[in-house]
Amino acid sequence: MSSLTFAHPWLLLLLLIVPALIVWYIFKYRKQHAALQYSDTSILNGLRPTLRQRLYPALYALRLIAITAAIIALARPQSMLSRRETKVEGIDIVMAMDVSGSMLAEDFKPNRLEAAKKVAAGFIEGRHSDRMGLVVFAGEAYTQVPLTIDHHILLGQLAKLKLGSLKDGTALGDGLATAINRIKDSQAKSKVIILLTDGVNNQGSVDPQSAAEIANLYGIRLYTIGVGSLGKAPYPFKDAFGHTRYQNIDVEIDEPLMRSMAAGTDGGEYFRATNKTALEHIFNQIDEMEKSKIDVTQYSQSRDEYMPFLIMALATLLLEVALRLTLYRTTP
Repeated sequence: MSSLTFAHPWLLLLLLIVPALIVWYIFKYRKQHAALQYSDTSILNGLRPTLRQRLYPALYALRLIAITAAIIALARPQSMLSRRETKVEGIDIVMAMDVSGSMLAEDFKPNRLEAAKKVAAGFIEGRHSDRMGLVVFAGEAYTQVPLTIDHHILLGQLAKLKLGSLKDGTALGDGLATAINRIKDSQAKSKVIILLTDGVNNQGSVDPQSAAEIANLYGIRLYTIGVGSLGKAPYPFKDAFGHTRYQNIDVEIDEPLMRSMAAGTDGGEYFRATNKTALEHIFNQIDEMEKSKIDVTQYSQSRDEYMPFLIMALATLLLEVALRLTLYRTTP
């Protein structure tokens, strides 16, 4: 495949000189006066301009062509020849994210939800060749974004996530089941669900362990992430006057269940994130474990293409000079 680029594209701004010169020529032509004046020109009535006279403006056109070609040559046009063959082993990933009220705890800055959104966004941006989706859950679950290769839409919806859109609580089984429904029919070589929560299963109609077994039946690998510091975490409350107060609450994560759910799928793992840095490290680990297999054959070569434009500039300039010294020679 070949494409034309310029090594110094900013020089193309000089082409604005060309229309300015055209305007100047028209203005000058209308304002010019005859070198010799006669009292009576009636004897010239009926005479038509010769072909030589009609073509006289072509001299100025040749100069404009020379200027245009010279500017393009200075911008150094280049042709880029490239060939690339890519084979990708597709990976489909659905992230199931907890948006229950406890995600407002501020042991992560600014809080657990915002920290998780930021880290997840970085993970999405690094996986250009994979289809990804987003499921959110609290006391119930729904699909925020189905599997898509359009990561711009996915990132936009992730940024809009906020608490309060779902009944409060933590329905781990429902969240996982919803994610399974979104990915189970995928034809990708690898299917992955990343489930992130900071709580204990206390809502929903689907047993989390049963959901994990169903995921395994569909060949889905499950990574579970428990989010929360050890011990207690500061949680914001509104007092009677509307002021924000903080109270330390116990951090409760059912790690045995989360570990068992992940272990129930082939290659699944459980991770615990006690701060934002640890969460970033976990997503980096998952990113490394789920790298797409890409075989790339790439060939590229650039070649300067200024010479034809330079030759055109010199040729048209020489032609103009030759015509002015011969056919259109004027006597002072």
